Amino acid sequence: MKPPLPEVLPEDPLPLVESWLAEAAAAVRNATAMTQATVTPDGRPAARMVICRGFDARAGWFVFYTDRDSDKGAQLRAVPRAALVFHWDAVERQIRVDGPVTLAPDADSDRYWSTRPPEARAAAAASRQSRPLASRAELLARVAEETERARDGVERPMRWGGYRVWAQRVELWVGQPGRVHDRARWSRDLTQVGVGYAGGPWRATRLMP
Repeated sequence: MKPPLPEVLPEDPLPLVESWLAEAAAAVRNATAMTQATVTPDGRPAARMVICRGFDARAGWFVFYTDRDSDKGAQLRAVPRAALVFHWDAVERQIRVDGPVTLAPDADSDRYWSTRPPEARAAAAASRQSRPLASRAELLARVAEETERARDGVERPMRWGGYRVWAQRVELWVGQPGRVHDRARWSRDLTQVGVGYAGGPWRATRLMP
């Protein structure tokens, strides 16, 4: 069991988030898997699991990559905000984050795309994520066709790339005996600067579990 949060909460939660992510990576399989939630234009919540592919504690963003023509891409175009949840039952810790979303730079998307295995690149290029599919055989045929077409490597489709979720609110939770869990929330104002955001000072408060 992990110790509770510090009695005096840190002014900035993101260094603590960074250390929790590192500790989870050493102890938990798929530690960077996170729930990513959006909302549809008519107010319906939608959530799915994605992989966090980067975190910048100083700038204050998390990044994931996907097909931007997918359902979540359409939802983020309409309502460019998201919520994230990391939950590690084995170490009894949870991180919640929410804030505005921006597109990751093309250079970052190209760099990450180049690290994916060839078969993963072919699958991502062949799959029009969230579109109806007649059969699995059709999907496999599309992947085989993409693999054959791009013998020298599959280039990143323009529709595929990263999203940065900028931390406006962060909540940390630590499991404790008798369900007297420890929980705290930090929030701050964000100001749009160019294609990203700059954060103001954090406000912290403990919460009832």
